[in-house]
Amino acid sequence: MPSPASERPTRPLPQKPAGHVELARYSSLGRLWALLGGAARAGRQVTLVRGDSPDLCRRRVSGYVLPGAGIFLDAHRTARHLEDGFAPHPALVALLAGDPDPLRAELNAHFELRVDFTLALTASRDLICRPELRFVPIVAGLSDLPGDLPLEVRRLGRDELHLLVQRACGLA
Repeated sequence: MPSPASERPTRPLPQKPAGHVELARYSSLGRLWALLGGAARAGRQVTLVRGDSPDLCRRRVSGYVLPGAGIFLDAHRTARHLEDGFAPHPALVALLAGDPDPLRAELNAHFELRVDFTLALTASRDLICRPELRFVPIVAGLSDLPGDLPLEVRRLGRDELHLLVQRACGLA
């Protein structure tokens, strides 16, 4: 018997909730089903959003990681988290000096970008997404970056986000 998360949803959201990004206009249930089915086939975890009924066209997709994603670092916002008492790491010193490349190289070597998102279809036929992007260590403790330093992900454009969603769903 299929789980509620694997059933094909048929009732669109009445409107776009706050925090969601429009991926495509004039989309369809078929497109949503193709993305959700592709995500399940690609080994991603497709679950109901807490509180939603199984027929509502919104699902959470998790489990996609992107290695070598240092290019997605928001160096300016990450540098704002550094204070006087931070552990002196050569990549962080270089970041404060205006050179984000050593930190990006550290991220490429020891971190991956975890891409989780909520995918939904609205009544106005907009395919929308609420991304949750964060850097996570490939192996805990392998990097000597301070564990409490927030590594900020830069804001992605709609097309970049759409491509990440398609890749996570095995369609690109």
